[in-house]
Amino acid sequence: MDSSPQPHPRFLHTQGVINPLKLEAFRRLSTDSIKLALQPGKSGSLKVRPDGTVLDGHHRLTVLLERGEDIHGLPREIITKES
Repeated sequence: MDSSPQPHPRFLHTQGVINPLKLEAFRRLSTDSIKLALQPGKSGSLKVRPDGTVLDGHHRLTVLLERGEDIHGLPREIITKES
């Protein structure tokens, strides 16, 4: 397993594109349940490009940031164009 540091997550979408209803739904979840759902291997895992651009997980990361959580060390699936 590669132990090199991962690039920090970068949001593909601006905050204006975030769906407020979806955001509110995630705000009702506990921090631990959000982090668990983002784990690699889960259907809604945190997916990023090699440069850190977030492809899946925007709303959940937004909620974690609102709660003061450090999102930079979260495990993630790296998605390449070949994937």
